[in-house]
Amino acid sequence: MTENEQREAAKAFAEKWQGKGYEKGETQKFWLELISTVYGVKAPVDYMNFEVQIQLSNVSFIDVYIPSTKVIIEQKSLGKDLTKGIKQSDGTWLTPMQQMIRYANAMNYDEMPRWGISCNFQEFMIFDFNNKHSEPERIRLADLPDEFHRLDFLVAKENVHIRKEVEISVEAGKLVGRIYDYIAARYNSLTPEVLQSLNKLCVRLIFCMYAEDAGIFQHNQFYNYMKNFPAKFFRTSLVELFHVLNTPISERDEYLDDELAAFPYVNGGLFDGEIEIPKFDERTVEIILEEASLSFSWRDISPTIFGAVFESTLSAKTRRSGGMHYTSIENIHKVIDPLFLDDLAEELEAILSIPQVKQRNSKLAAYQDKLAGLTFFDPACGSGNFLTETYIALRRLENRVIQSMLGEQIVLGDIANPIKVSIHQFYGIEINDFAVSVAKTALWIAEYQMMVETQGIVNMNLDFLPLKSYSNIVEGNALRLDWNSVISPDKLHYIMGNPPFLGYSMQDKSQKADILSVYVDEKGKSYKTAGKIDYVAGWYFKAAEMMQNTFIRTAFVSTNSICQGEQVASVWKPLYERFGIHIDFAWRTFKWASESFEQAAVHVIIVGTSCNNFSQKFIIENERKIIAENISPYLLDSPNIFIETRKKTLCAVPEMVTGNRPADGGHLIIEAEDYDSFVKKEPSAKQYIKKLTGSAEYINNKKRYCLWLVGVSPAELRKMPEVIKRVELCREARLGGAPDRQKLADTPTLFRETKNPDTFIIIPEVSSEQRKYIPLGFLKSDVICTNLAKMIPNASVYDFGILTSNVHNYWMRIVCGRLKSDYRYSNTLVYNNFPWCNPTEAQKKKIERTAKSILDARALYPDCSLADLYDDLTMPPELRKAHVANDMAVMEAYGFFMEPTPEHPSKWYSPSETVAALMKMYQELTEKSNG
Repeated sequence: MTENEQREAAKAFAEKWQGKGYEKGETQKFWLELISTVYGVKAPVDYMNFEVQIQLSNVSFIDVYIPSTKVIIEQKSLGKDLTKGIKQSDGTWLTPMQQMIRYANAMNYDEMPRWGISCNFQEFMIFDFNNKHSEPERIRLADLPDEFHRLDFLVAKENVHIRKEVEISVEAGKLVGRIYDYIAARYNSLTPEVLQSLNKLCVRLIFCMYAEDAGIFQHNQFYNYMKNFPAKFFRTSLVELFHVLNTPISERDEYLDDELAAFPYVNGGLFDGEIEIPKFDERTVEIILEEASLSFSWRDISPTIFGAVFESTLSAKTRRSGGMHYTSIENIHKVIDPLFLDDLAEELEAILSIPQVKQRNSKLAAYQDKLAGLTFFDPACGSGNFLTETYIALRRLENRVIQSMLGEQIVLGDIANPIKVSIHQFYGIEINDFAVSVAKTALWIAEYQMMVETQGIVNMNLDFLPLKSYSNIVEGNALRLDWNSVISPDKLHYIMGNPPFLGYSMQDKSQKADILSVYVDEKGKSYKTAGKIDYVAGWYFKAAEMMQNTFIRTAFVSTNSICQGEQVASVWKPLYERFGIHIDFAWRTFKWASESFEQAAVHVIIVGTSCNNFSQKFIIENERKIIAENISPYLLDSPNIFIETRKKTLCAVPEMVTGNRPADGGHLIIEAEDYDSFVKKEPSAKQYIKKLTGSAEYINNKKRYCLWLVGVSPAELRKMPEVIKRVELCREARLGGAPDRQKLADTPTLFRETKNPDTFIIIPEVSSEQRKYIPLGFLKSDVICTNLAKMIPNASVYDFGILTSNVHNYWMRIVCGRLKSDYRYSNTLVYNNFPWCNPTEAQKKKIERTAKSILDARALYPDCSLADLYDDLTMPPELRKAHVANDMAVMEAYGFFMEPTPEHPSKWYSPSETVAALMKMYQELTEKSNG
């Protein structure tokens, strides 16, 4: 169907069903017609199932279930309020959404719903099971012709982005950016002080426009007042309005203009203090009033998302220098759900299932007090995303409590304000003054939106204004500030957030100084490796300090580099040894999306920690939850092991060494383009020229040469004047270098090292993360290996088979360092610590055969570089097949296989299971060697 055809079909469907609908008699007809006429399903009866039996405490029935797209539907009759609880057979009160959550919890894993819909024939409420603490989306039947695409997930398996508030919030952010730029252009100069005024001015304007759309002010009150003033008086009028909004009613000038006097008292510090406001031109006034105030509706923005896009009015340069990225609502829940929200939601479900009303209400009252007593701290809060979304999530739980305690009673203002959860339970630190203002405003907006939802439950008006002063978000450098000065540890329950990432090579001097000031031992001395860890590690250290001897729990979004390679021991060892932390849960590497319109595409992890062993530990990988006995700093179900550099191999295997460092100023090296002319000038030197290779040359088949003058007599050298010239230049270059290089001037004919075995395995030191295998291989003595690659002299085909296997590559990915995102292989860290298997003779011969098959498959393509052969898109089938056979042979020798199960359909260990098993082997081998 074309989009126009679909829109017309939706219009016809909406008109036909307007004002109709009875749950028992017309549910099937309604949904079959919708699916077939609007979404083009040709056999709707086969597409969806009706009255699907589900076993709860008794037998229940799901009204509609769509297996292919994992959608469950709870249908109600026309006129039923989808937000109200309905009394169940066990005495509990559940909304249709809560009913669906119960159904989902009782379903088999492979049937678990992705989406839920409750419907009363005139309205659809959509529930996202991937974000189960979010507020349902609403679509009116009358709006279906314009919004039919928001139900595309009924027939589309992919994750359709349906949230209207996201689109509104991003558009709002763009609009704020335009306002910001136009006003900025009106200032005479943009000093730091002026920029602070500009930031505050934008926050005040947006609050006014939100307030008039959301009902805090009268409808269009800001617009109707400010439209009276031409551009030349706009500035003066704003100054006067801000003053009135900051003045209590009782203290205002009794002769104020009626329109101005009608504005409420806002308080909260939002309009407190004088700010510098420039003169306005007509175009700027037009954007503020006509485009932003009158034409744009701010009511439905998400304060969580809007905080991020509002902050994105800062320059990209400012965001990059601070390492800031913005977190989507879905990813915020990846942090807060396992940290506390899942447990709180489960606790509430258990209370709601109590059939005795008196006992249930007593438990609910205690539960509400518990919610109101929890405190949350984000020490890198930015625009307040985590704090805002957590507040909203807690208030939704509280609203369920209020709704359940009231049942279907109609309250006419005869009770006090039932809300106990407050924004004053939320604390933060943020280095940027603008973000501090945005965070406070986002929390106020969230507070109002949730209060409106509560008003709908209790049928009474609650007072939102005046705002209460909110000073729990502190401006400052979180790594220099004493966190105890923001909130005392004995009052704190949870630390969370998304601190700046910034790899150690990207940090400026002040940021490096920040880390060195935090990562200190008991004597206050910086740890030796503190200068080579990511900036985010500072937050982990300070959180561990704060958690020590408490029940505080922490979860941070982080770059995955702190749980890989050499950083693991540097970051985590002090935290385990000094503070006794535990990893409670972890999300392994996943792509992290942003809700700002300049999205940050990064790969991250989430790590939840505490200084107490809390309940069941688990790891989440590819949306799959894996129960773990222990989570190591490598985010594996394995012992707490720290792989550190080792000079000798852990197992009895050939030594791996670094190649030869020329240290010659480039004079003993002959580039490919110079080779022919040099040989033509000095033909007798040809016998002393060898091929030269490092990582890049080997992988990309680049030609390079060198003079290899080992054992050449002085008499022979004197016969080659072109060679003598290069030797002399090498000597001069070394004499002009550092002291250790000056010593090499005595041997100007030679590289710094002279390793040239008959055969060797070459291991590129740097290889792309996109490759499944590091492309290592065999070379002979006619090739000189530089120090930019590793070599194993006189290695065997069996050695090659083990090292090119997925087992070794899995280990390498976890243990190795990184150069940007590429793998950086190290003999002392990766190879020397690698646990080798003890194969039977038959297993060893099998590995030798599969390894040789890899070399044979490569030989079929002599014109291709290893970069060509190991590109996943262009890898020849023969080579891929040979590698798979070798992988299985090596896995078999290690015993890394099991009987398949429904939960683990593969016979072979997964990458994480493989590395976890290798870690255990490593632990046993090190204990044996140390014992």
